[in-house]
Amino acid sequence: MEIPVANSQINKRRLSLSLYMNYLIHGFGIIILAQNMVALSGAWQVPIKTVSFVISGIGIGRLIAYLITGTLADIFSRKLFVFIGMVCYLLFSLGMVMTHNIPMAYGLAILAGIANSALDAGTYTTLVEMNNGKGYDTILIKGFVSIGEFILPLIVATLSANNLWFGWSFIVMAVLIIANMINMSTIKFPKIQRVTIRQQQMASQSPKSIRKRIATILLLGYGYSSMAVMIWFTQWITLFAQKSLGYNNLAAHTLLSLYSVGSIVGVITLFILLKRNVSEITLLVSLNLIAVIALLIILTAENNINLVSIASLIFGFSAAGGIMQTGLTVFMNLYPHHRGMATGAFYFFGSIASFTVPLITGILSAHSIKLAFAGDLAVAVGGTTLMVVLALLNTKEKINNGTN
Repeated sequence: MEIPVANSQINKRRLSLSLYMNYLIHGFGIIILAQNMVALSGAWQVPIKTVSFVISGIGIGRLIAYLITGTLADIFSRKLFVFIGMVCYLLFSLGMVMTHNIPMAYGLAILAGIANSALDAGTYTTLVEMNNGKGYDTILIKGFVSIGEFILPLIVATLSANNLWFGWSFIVMAVLIIANMINMSTIKFPKIQRVTIRQQQMASQSPKSIRKRIATILLLGYGYSSMAVMIWFTQWITLFAQKSLGYNNLAAHTLLSLYSVGSIVGVITLFILLKRNVSEITLLVSLNLIAVIALLIILTAENNINLVSIASLIFGFSAAGGIMQTGLTVFMNLYPHHRGMATGAFYFFGSIASFTVPLITGILSAHSIKLAFAGDLAVAVGGTTLMVVLALLNTKEKINNGTN
């Protein structure tokens, strides 16, 4: 059981920073296998394609765990699941440099996916509950992930340049986890908002329930589309720029860098707007519309590299600056007594996107690279449509207040 403690007694800043540090570490975990593919291939004495197969285990772990960890986090403890995520990542980081067994390595990759889902179940819910249902603090998670993804390649490159053991990058990850576990062990989490049987019965009989179910479907669909548009873009923008737009290697890769810069600027901007109580529904509609326009410009601007570069920056700002986390906040507040379950369900659909997008784009690319990239526009339009319908629904009932 969670220790009852008033929000005023919680050191919010220390707890928040510890939670964010986990996502800097998660930024390491997302790319650490890919960044060390050649070294792991040599250490395990297997081809690189086998290492790539091991990496796929992370996605499997997410799919397996999201619905389970989210639901259990509502029943037990947010803090427990944050620690489960940290322990799983610790076993992953140490285990990967100790094993030479491929099935064991695949199991550790699955464990990393479970770590991701456990952290999400405990962290997003905690940050929202600390702020009485407001989700502006969850936006910064995206920023800390980006910081981790920026730092790790520098560590890997430094180790390689100095002919040092590649495993030190995993050890650095493990040391950060241990230090954060020690710090977090003394921090109290806010009390979980429990729901009574009477409240459940009233909610199920409420005339709001039909609109609530429709909103649920819309937001779960957005869990898929918001993840899909980001994966789609990062997977294909470089190849699209080279093959379809005729850009050189440097120019093509610069578009992805601009997307990353736009993402970081978007995180800061969205945090400020939400802090000032700008409507989450308004942001969901407007930013998704901006993302659609940016993709349309990229697809039609052709040789105008300046315009394509600006559009890539704007797409990163609008589609990858924390808008997915904003959608999750709306969904969590739709189910204020089941925020862990809502988090698990939302990111479960996001995990389906991470699994299906490579399959879909692979089929489309057999026809043309431009068609493969253009599919991202179709998904973005779909996600925007979902949010427009949600906004129309919201004019009749403030769904982001939930049914209490």
